[in-house]
Amino acid sequence: MSECIFCKIVQKEVPASIVYEDELLVAFKDIFPQAPVHLLIVPKAHCESLSRMTTEAEMATSRVPFLAAKLAADHGLVGGGWRLIANTGADAGQTVFHLHFHLLGGKPLGGKLCQ
Repeated sequence: MSECIFCKIVQKEVPASIVYEDELLVAFKDIFPQAPVHLLIVPKAHCESLSRMTTEAEMATSRVPFLAAKLAADHGLVGGGWRLIANTGADAGQTVFHLHFHLLGGKPLGGKLCQ
């Protein structure tokens, strides 16, 4: 996907503060953080969203909860808690149409996603 910003990050065409990378996933700091820790966990293979899962994305996303727990521990979030979110579609707030998960923590996030 030549115009996908996350594909460009995966291909190292656009800089990002990468905190983790393996053969299927990359995680990096969100450039517009909504919490003290706000990481994006992204499958390397392009997939638009959870509604349009591919076999490659399914393999990668099966590892996301484990990676999120590891990153939460690495960033000191285990004691206070953390949130893992995937926005699917424009009405849910998805703005980059490459499947990704937000890992947020480092402050009380409250019970509601919207005020």
